[in-house]
Amino acid sequence: MLIVTTNDLPGYRVTQVLGEVNGLTVRTRNVGAQIGASLKALGGGELRGLTRQLQESRHEALTRLTEAAQAMGANAVLAMRYDSNELMTSFQEILAYGTAVVVEQLA
Repeated sequence: MLIVTTNDLPGYRVTQVLGEVNGLTVRTRNVGAQIGASLKALGGGELRGLTRQLQESRHEALTRLTEAAQAMGANAVLAMRYDSNELMTSFQEILAYGTAVVVEQLA
């Protein structure tokens, strides 16, 4: 599965546009990471626990996007983006979205 943030895919021709596709995850923040982040905020610096949690959330959303695109019959996703929101101050929504397409490599 090819997933790109660009609107086209050099060296490939889009043969079919299947439509919008997305992968979503909603997670609660890890209590340990939140406590560590609160303490770290006093001195400044990277919040590694929260960074790791965000990376995992993005990976999960991207995996779900890939699965949804494959279920539609796509072999590529164009214009992939991430979006995120905070829900009720304790929950985090991560959305990966793009356009599911069928592409073929140019000769």
